[in-house]
This record gives sequence, structure tokens and C-alpha cells, in this order.
Amino acid sequence: MTARTHARRLLPGLALLAGVTVVARTLGTRLAHLSPLIVAIAVGAFVANTVGVPDWATPGVSRHKLLLETGIVLLGARLTVEELVTTGPLVVGLAAGAVVVGVFFMETVAGRLLDVDGRTTSLLAAGASICGVSAVVAVAGSIDVDEADITYAVATILLFDAVTLVVFPALGSVLSITGKQFGIWAGLSLFSTGPTAAVGFAMSETAGRWATVTKLVRNSFIGLLAIAYAVRYTAGTDDSTGPTELWNRFPKFLLGFLAVIVIVNAVSLPSSTVAAIDVTGDWLFALAFAGLGFELDLDSLGAAGMRPVALVVAHLATVGTLSLAAVMTLL
Repeated sequence: MTARTHARRLLPGLALLAGVTVVARTLGTRLAHLSPLIVAIAVGAFVANTVGVPDWATPGVSRHKLLLETGIVLLGARLTVEELVTTGPLVVGLAAGAVVVGVFFMETVAGRLLDVDGRTTSLLAAGASICGVSAVVAVAGSIDVDEADITYAVATILLFDAVTLVVFPALGSVLSITGKQFGIWAGLSLFSTGPTAAVGFAMSETAGRWATVTKLVRNSFIGLLAIAYAVRYTAGTDDSTGPTELWNRFPKFLLGFLAVIVIVNAVSLPSSTVAAIDVTGDWLFALAFAGLGFELDLDSLGAAGMRPVALVVAHLATVGTLSLAAVMTLL
């Protein structure tokens, strides 16, 4: 198959994703505090569960994973040395603690008590503890899970992204904490970067700035967690113990993510270039989430039960409470 023929097969599905993305971004700008990314997956799921995905669109729609991985690579442009330095050692330590506690709680306590499948628990632990859907996809590439498990984990994370967009500002309005404290608390507790920033700026500019920076510090642990899960799930197996298999399962796009961080911090890019990278990344995430929505089978989600949802509720309540206590005590 020639490159031109391959492109022709992909274009109809990519055009469908683009159409869904435009609708989602339009609705997102008109609905207050609702992330276009959440709308994108909702619109995609609505179309998939009503009229279905036509055969001519399937090749292009199926490329949503590549779009998401490319978006993750570009996310590295948002992590700068200056941002990490200005947060201070305390915030970096709090972010590391939130990740460790979140993953440990999910894997050793909540997951076992609720009897959730181990790999599903790992996906949810990554998504809730690091950076939402991006971490789910990164870890999924490390532990070789089914598409259905990925889609369910993504849907669960995005569900709570939507819930926290309402709950956290309401809590912030009744808590006696400063904008900086609220922002760091949100950055330590919430799942995805977009909703975290939205929640912070819904309170104040100071809260939004600290929420975003703290969240980006948490995001930086995505590579370490993906490698840790890759080692965990390949160690002790008969056919997957060697370094070759470990390398095959390693999500290669994370190397691009790290390379972008190095380049951005080594070379002074024009602000217009950084802004263009951010816009491109936002569009790639929206296109990818629309594609994930097309793979969201509501019947399958219903059959999976509510235990994974309960797992995420337990994580959010535990990490959110501990983070709030730490922020109010130390800041």
C-alpha cells in the first residue's frame, strides 16, 4: 500500500474526529467550567452509541492512540526549569508524596478491598495519581492491557474530572485557605491538567497559577511510573523476563516527551513557538479523546460494574484529605 493510498484511508476518519472536536470545543466554550476534552469524549461516545462508527471512518478513528501519544510528547514543552524552581522543594516533595501515597493506596489497599482486577487497578492508580488519561495511556503501553480496560479507565478518570470541576470550587469557597493553598491542594489532588487549571483559576489567578505548576510537577513522574509498571509486569514471567521484552513494552513516546523537556529548557524558544506547541497539543488531545469516545461502549461499561468507580472515589477522598491537611499545616 502506497503512502498516498494509506493517507486516503485515514483521512475520512480523521475528518470525522475533527468534526467532533470542533463541536466539542464550541460546546466547551459555551458551557462554563466544562473542559472541551470532556465534551469531546462525550460527543464521540454519543455518536458511537447511537449511529455507530461507519466502516469508512474506522481506519482514521483508530489512530487516536497515536494522536494522544503525540500530544503527550508536546506536553513536555510546558515543563520548564523555572517553573520547577519557583515551586520550591516543599511543593516538589508534596507532589512526590501524593504520587507515592496515591499509587500505594490504590494497589495495596483499595484495589484489594474492592476486588478490582490488578491491571485495571494499575491503570486507575496511574491516572488518578499522575496526570489522568495521559498516565493511563502511558502505563497501558507498559503492561499490555486490553483496549476495553483502557477505555473504561479513561471514562472513569474523565467522569471524575467533570465531577471535581464542580466539587472543588464549592469546597474552596467554604474552606478558610488562601489562593496559594487552594491551588497547591488542587494540583496535588485532581487528575488531569486541564480541569486542574480550570478549577484553580475558577477561584483566583493565584490559585490557578499554583494549581497548574503543582500539577505539572506531578505530571513529570509519568515516565518513572510507566517504567516501574513495565518492570513489575514483566518480572517473573516465563516469556517476558529479558531486557528485550522490557524494551518492547516500554512506551517509546515517553522518550520524545523527555526530549522535548530537554530541548525547551536548553534552547530559548520564542513565546510564539511555545504557544503554537500548546495549541497543537490541545487539538491533538481533543482529537484523541473524540476517538476514545468512539470506542466507549456504554453497555460494556455497565457490565463492568461500579467497583472501579468506587476505587477512584476512595483514592480521591484519601489523597485529597491528606493533601489538604499537609497544605494547611506546611504552607
